[in-house]
Formats: sequence, structure tokens, C-alpha cells
Amino acid sequence: MAHNDQGDFAVTTAYITHPACALHDMGDFHPECPERLSHIEDRLMAAGLLDFLQYHEAPRAKRTQLGRVHDGNYIKTVMNFKPKDGEEHRYLDPDTLMMEHTPEAALRAAGAVVLATELVADKKVNNAFCNVRPPGHHALKEQAMGFCFFNNVAVGAAHALGEFGLNRVAVCDFDVHHGNGTEDIFTQDYRVMLCSSFQHPFYPHTPLESDNPHIINAPLDAGADGAAFRQAITDIWLPALRRFAPQMIFISAGFDAHIEDDMGHVQLREADYVWVTEQLLKVADEFSQGRVVSVLEGGYALSALGRSATEHVRTLMGIH
Repeated sequence: MAHNDQGDFAVTTAYITHPACALHDMGDFHPECPERLSHIEDRLMAAGLLDFLQYHEAPRAKRTQLGRVHDGNYIKTVMNFKPKDGEEHRYLDPDTLMMEHTPEAALRAAGAVVLATELVADKKVNNAFCNVRPPGHHALKEQAMGFCFFNNVAVGAAHALGEFGLNRVAVCDFDVHHGNGTEDIFTQDYRVMLCSSFQHPFYPHTPLESDNPHIINAPLDAGADGAAFRQAITDIWLPALRRFAPQMIFISAGFDAHIEDDMGHVQLREADYVWVTEQLLKVADEFSQGRVVSVLEGGYALSALGRSATEHVRTLMGIH
């Protein structure tokens, strides 16, 4: 398939993925399935957007890049996995299984965000969307959790801090589940603001209290609709982000708060994802030279995922 640079559009958006990300497979009935990626890409193609994205194949994340956010022994555990005779999967937690293709997929997913960070920080593109899996925001420093192995967005944010001289980076997470891994990694790093909206109380049952004033939680009740979500973002996220004045914004783009997704009980629709993307782009234009990197997290109702991610990308591209 031919992918071309972005023609006459004012905003250049990178699209980063890798075939290996579709080979990681935790079983026929696991919701975090390979088809998630193809539903997004097929929908982007049907919408006529794919050929106007700047396509990049994700590299492997380097051990040093992973090591900024993960324990070295844990990295070895993931990278050196080999199935034993007759073993198809190995459980790292009750929801998170490794198989022979998992290490490569996890390295490419994290590497996509490293590349996205470099492209955006070097101003080769305005922003980027990483269509990758496994997701990352539940991955702790030393532990896989909640379908996640390496914390992709954290790897990217740490790369921005470590390689590009930035000292204020924001991670904005609108997945229906709290990004506890991202909080675990950055809870003592005051260079990172983590803004999260998520159903509460709900998995992974993270306490709302934090000693870090840069941990900004906007919990949503079960059944919360788009109006409640928009109010929480307006009242809680946006003032905090403007006070922080981030030099770069990362988005943990989970689409499982959609009304059609039974992994949660929040009732967002595509228009809500467009709206929150627009708000984050406005903040990025004010403080971050427009620099935004978005990374796929959750979203398990495949049709809703494809539609929502496509509208998110369309908004990143500046197409209304």
C-alpha cells in the first residue's frame, strides 16, 4: 500500500505501526486482540485519510530507552521469553499473557513512541499517532499488568526528557481504566504531569490521592456521559495543564470509554473524542509548539474503536 506525505493539509501527522504488533495474540477470546489494529487502519483507509498520513514503520525500542522507565531485570524477562515445549502462553498476570511473538510486538510498540517523539520534537511532523499494541499504560516499573508489558507512552515521555532538553512534559490519558503504570513510573518525577480521566471505582483500583501535585485525576462515575466527561476535562485537566505549560503533550488514547464498549460503563461517543483532542491541541498550540504524540491504549468494541480512533486522527490532522 502506498502512503504519501500529506499533500495540501496544513498539519503533517505521522502514522507509526508495525506488522509485528498484530502477531502478539493472547488467545481467541481475549479482548486485546490483533484485529484492533486492522479495524483502525481499515477505517482510516475507508475515510480516505491513510494516504495523507506520513507512514513510518516502528523500530525496536532500545534497552537503554526502556531502562529509563523499567527495571533492568524485568526488561530481560520480557525480551528473553521463549515458550517451553508444549507451552503456547505464559501468564505474567491473570489478564496478561506472553507468547512467542510478544517480545517483538512489545519492542515495536515502545519503539513507535520513541520514533514519534523524535519526529515531533525535531519538527519533522506536527504530531503523530502510534497504532500499536500491546498497550502500555498499566505496565509498572517491574511488572506486566492489564494487557501491558512495556509502558509505551512513558518510554516516549522519558525519551523526550532525556534526549531533547525538555523539562515539562504532560501525559493525558482518557482510557476508561486509570493508567496506574504511568503514575507508578512518574509519581516522583515533577517534570511530568499526568492528567487522567477514568471510571472510578474500577480496575485497576488506584487510590485517587497522590503526594505529587502533577498527578491530575478526573474520575468519572459509572454511566457518565459525554457532558460529564467534558465538564471534568474543562474543570480539572485544562487549568492544570495551562498552569504547567507543557513543552510536549503525550496522549494515552484509550477508546474503551465508548458507549458501545462493554469493558467499562462510561458512555462517550466519537464526538467526545474529537472534542478532547481539540482541547489538547489548543493547549499544545499555546505552550508546546503544537507538539503532540498520541498512542493507542484500550478500545475493545472493534467498530467503535475504528470509528473513534479515525475521528481522533482526523482531528490531529486538522481536518474538520
